[in-house]
Amino acid sequence: MPLLTFAVALLALLPASQALPASIHYPRASISALSTTQISSFKPYTFYASAGYCNAAKTLAWNCGANCQANPSFVPTASGGDGDTSQFWFVGYDPTLDTVIVSHQGTHPEAILPLIEDADIVPENLDSSLFPGISSSLKAHSGFADAQAKSATQVLAAVNTTMLKHSTNKITLVGHSLGAAISLLDTVYLHLQLPSAALSFVGYGLPRVGNQAFADYVDALGASVTHINNKEDFIPILPGMFLGFVHPAGEVHITDANAWDACPGQDNPSTQCTVGDVKSIFSGEEADHDGPYDGVEIGC
Repeated sequence: MPLLTFAVALLALLPASQALPASIHYPRASISALSTTQISSFKPYTFYASAGYCNAAKTLAWNCGANCQANPSFVPTASGGDGDTSQFWFVGYDPTLDTVIVSHQGTHPEAILPLIEDADIVPENLDSSLFPGISSSLKAHSGFADAQAKSATQVLAAVNTTMLKHSTNKITLVGHSLGAAISLLDTVYLHLQLPSAALSFVGYGLPRVGNQAFADYVDALGASVTHINNKEDFIPILPGMFLGFVHPAGEVHITDANAWDACPGQDNPSTQCTVGDVKSIFSGEEADHDGPYDGVEIGC
């Protein structure tokens, strides 16, 4: 593991029992293992999240190797980003799933940690020009919000074009790591911009994006939200809950035995779920961040 600064380490040092906001309540529903069929149903989205790491020219031509070959019927609409100052992204249509796909590039642990520990880590209000009418109680990590803002209007235009061209109101947003954080913010953004759309989010190795009000808002959207965490990956426990950050519901945790467990509630503290299993970055494993997720290693 690369050297981590004290500031980053502090984010995850508190045990779950100390870090949990008092307002969080957990449903009585028990943790349940996903079936083989349920696990397999995520694989197309895993490949789309992985393809998010490929450059814009390759995804626009849908010529990005194994990630593109895994979803051969995909019809790209637009792509963008430079992989440096702005994350790669692409939008298109999957006729098999009958949904618009929006994918954002993520980053590796050694690259996302400096962003998570940024001096502006305190959650800030969302941009009212992108999120019209959003309550000032909803706050998000400013670094993640800034990354989402760089492609927001281009993504919206491409989504509109794709919905009209293919006569669908279904949108599925995917991403890994930072890409998952951007896609979760996009889920809220597109809900406000396209209120009639049926939204789904599938994220991998998602860090915490916003505060309690943000997590509650996501839970109330009516969207299908799933964030999948792999084994001892420590990125999903950052930024720390003691700083006011909270995950929305929808966690699926892949255990060391490769079972996929559905964890009800927000930041479920069970040892079968990430908060209870990965106590700190020191007990986590950087290599688990990229997978495998049902055999898929994330990356182009």
